[in-house]
Amino acid sequence: MAGNSQRRGAIRKEGTKKGAVVGSGGQRRRGLEGRGATPPAHARPNHPAAKRAAKAARQAQGRHRKTDDTEVVLGRNPVVECLRAGVPATALYVVLGTESDERLTESVTRAADAGIAILEVQRHDLDRLSANGLHQGIALQVPPYEYAHPDDLLASATGDVAPALLVALDNISDPRNLGAIVRSTAAFGGHGVVIPQRRSASVTAVAWRTSAGAAARLPVARATNLTRTLKSWADEGVQVVGLDAGGDTLLDDLDGSGPTVLVVGSEGKGLSRLVRENCDAVVSIPMAGPTESLNASVAAGVVLAEIARQRRT
Repeated sequence: MAGNSQRRGAIRKEGTKKGAVVGSGGQRRRGLEGRGATPPAHARPNHPAAKRAAKAARQAQGRHRKTDDTEVVLGRNPVVECLRAGVPATALYVVLGTESDERLTESVTRAADAGIAILEVQRHDLDRLSANGLHQGIALQVPPYEYAHPDDLLASATGDVAPALLVALDNISDPRNLGAIVRSTAAFGGHGVVIPQRRSASVTAVAWRTSAGAAARLPVARATNLTRTLKSWADEGVQVVGLDAGGDTLLDDLDGSGPTVLVVGSEGKGLSRLVRENCDAVVSIPMAGPTESLNASVAAGVVLAEIARQRRT
């Protein structure tokens, strides 16, 4: 009969998986309780509105992602050239069991002499870092470049005995041009280079390599607004000279003996409108042949060489 604990099966035997069960434990009462208000659509994991919100959050995070991340240089020639140029690397990765040659040996030797960590890794570790897997068993980790502030760059230039000589880049997107201009600026007695924060080449390992180590000696500043920076420099008595194939002043007529900032535009676009309007003069290089224009880095080197000649005489 009901409630008779003596009947067969009323109480579980000792040692079974579960002990005696008395009552429902409140399960039926909780089952009758309400679950509260329904969450909004964007808070339900499988709702289309929640998926759209998550996608928007990922896109927003991508837009604000830091751009100057650690760079990895792949390949034996690029790595050894960076080490020869004195690129401030933090680690050299070498695949275990990779076939050695003179470039790999030199890279390991230079890294060891410079105090750079040398790490042996599996091949699949470098495969993840390269889209095509052409890393040749070696990679170099390069930290983000530390840019100077434009105001500090000008203060350092004006504090020198020689008149300030600075170079500003406008619409230069090729890091090899940036590296070559940094090298020319250092060679002809310049005090530094300034680049825009947006729509411009940055100091990557490619720029380091092209500068042949000059990027380690010459400061590079990054301006939030290049036009505003040039205006503030002009207020400090610095002559702003633009370099453009369509300039109205010949290089022969330029007086670069005083404090000067040379603004170099790209080969295709030249100087932007606002930058051009704030130049005291826009210089062009007289060409003897049918060539319409020079490469931006070559043209900058020509003008810097002329300014250096004027200052020597």
